[in-house]
Amino acid sequence: MPNELVKYHTELNTIPLRKFSPVEMNLFFSIISRMRDKGEKSVRFSFDQLKDLSDYKPTANNRFIDDLESTYDKLMDLRFGRRSLDGLERERFVMFNEFKIKGKSETPYAEIQIHERAIPLLNNLDEWVRYSLKQFTDLQSSYSKTMFRLLKQFRTTGYAYFSKEDFFELLDVPKSYRKNLGEVDRTILKPIKEELTPLFRGLTIRKKYGKGRGKPVVGYQFSFKPEAKNADDFSKGGSEDLRQKLFNIDHNSELTQKEKWLAKDKVLGYPRGTHESDFHAQSATISDDDSWKQEILSQLKSGFS
Repeated sequence: MPNELVKYHTELNTIPLRKFSPVEMNLFFSIISRMRDKGEKSVRFSFDQLKDLSDYKPTANNRFIDDLESTYDKLMDLRFGRRSLDGLERERFVMFNEFKIKGKSETPYAEIQIHERAIPLLNNLDEWVRYSLKQFTDLQSSYSKTMFRLLKQFRTTGYAYFSKEDFFELLDVPKSYRKNLGEVDRTILKPIKEELTPLFRGLTIRKKYGKGRGKPVVGYQFSFKPEAKNADDFSKGGSEDLRQKLFNIDHNSELTQKEKWLAKDKVLGYPRGTHESDFHAQSATISDDDSWKQEILSQLKSGFS
């Protein structure tokens, strides 16, 4: 599972996953990862396989079946489609036309078949988005998961811009937040910055302002160090992956020291505030007249790990 890749046509990134929970997103893209290049064939997933792929935590099969069914119900609400340049020809379709769940089988499974119209989303791709399923499932916020896959579409350019309207649409931002950009900052941009900084070197997020009264926000710009075209998304091993994440956090000049501490807590699986508490505990033992200790403290403050 550490080297499982998700790969699909970029068109799939244009469809907002409305009301999908993080668990449902994990299940959906785990299914997508194994249905690539299968054509119209039905694909059977054992419950154990899907749980492993999606990093599913609850163990009871009844709960798992409910989550699978909920995922499919929301998939049925998604509408893919195409239209001619003159707008006179249009079509709409759902992504899957078969989704069977057999929970009473000796080996419980789900069997899924893609709609024939949706085959180009996963087969014979002329352009695509590609990323590590493990990195995706490790993210906790649904906003972080969505922005992760959107940014991976621009991995070789290191730059993505979204108008405010597109940003709100693609991330399914609640209407109550749309006139309260402070809530957008706190609830959406903050977890995105915290969770994606370890994965995108030099990640920066900039609001773009328009003209007029109050200089309204008109868009959001994301930039990061581009990946080489031939770069892979394979895990280099737990310790190396962790080292890279901590390096990206320490060397991101956009983060405050507190944001770096929180990002490290999340990467290491520590309770929030652990790094900050440890730092203050160390600083409390250093007296003002111990200049050599003060120098060490200064170094810790600039890159505490």
